[in-house]
Amino acid sequence: MSAPAKNASATVGVFDIAELISRFPATADTMLLDTRMTDEPEASSRLFRVYKPVPAHYHATCDEYLMVVSGRAKFYMADLPPFEVGPGQLLFFKKMTVHGIPEVLEEPFVVLSVDTPRRDPRDIIFVNPEDGTPDSFITDLSDL
Repeated sequence: MSAPAKNASATVGVFDIAELISRFPATADTMLLDTRMTDEPEASSRLFRVYKPVPAHYHATCDEYLMVVSGRAKFYMADLPPFEVGPGQLLFFKKMTVHGIPEVLEEPFVVLSVDTPRRDPRDIIFVNPEDGTPDSFITDLSDL
């Protein structure tokens, strides 16, 4: 089953993660590309690929659950020093928690994200405002 259209609601869903990963191009202009699988007020689920280091940032409106699907990267959150993450690892942090990805170690680095409640794509606040904007951070795959 393909991902629902942007802002779609569904009662049930079955998603082919490998097929969705195959849709990501080899390069991107933004730090991440993503595709939403569900988009409900209570929670959203997305699959995203990281293309470039992601500077320290946080989200003001949602908690985040991140499951690494493929690849490896350095990750940090809160006061933890950078640590390596890889397939099968689940990360969790509350809203307002500073986090980032200083280095992609193995590509494609793809992550399944569940945001509670739903995360607006523009909810990205860089600790250093010169590091980026919502437009330089992420692009929806369907917008390409």
